[in-house]
Amino acid sequence: MKSHRLAMIIGALTLAVLAVSVPGSLREAREHGGFYLFSIRFFEDIPKRLAGPGRLRFVFQPAMAIFLGWRAGHKDARTGRPPFLHGLLLHREHRAAVVRETLEGVAVLVLMGILLDSVFQWVLLGTSYPGAALVVGPVLITVPYAAARALAGAVARKAPAG
Repeated sequence: MKSHRLAMIIGALTLAVLAVSVPGSLREAREHGGFYLFSIRFFEDIPKRLAGPGRLRFVFQPAMAIFLGWRAGHKDARTGRPPFLHGLLLHREHRAAVVRETLEGVAVLVLMGILLDSVFQWVLLGTSYPGAALVVGPVLITVPYAAARALAGAVARKAPAG
């Protein structure tokens, strides 16, 4: 229950920050003839994100995702479920459970990624682009999580029982 409440609070904060970001982002899209996420400026600003305030989130967020993915991968192996990506993509009967468990496990982390990306865009760039936050934040979580969960499951399946 406490985890659910935390997810709701962070979700509400994230939605509020994204909602505040939308008017400025739309105005800038109109002025520049396109959305920031699909522009060269997005790629030019990546070094600012990696070097400025908040750069440690590029270490801590993936590290937490790896930890959670590793733990979930071991659980997959213990419970006899198919490997994570295999179960997600090829086993329809396991897909809903895998997706639900994954969302429960990383929801707060993904929301924090989106929230932090929005806030640090304001700090670094002077404005916040909701589309970019909705891509960058989750990528920092989902890619390391999926890789760690798949790897941990494979390692746990290969390890001798003991």
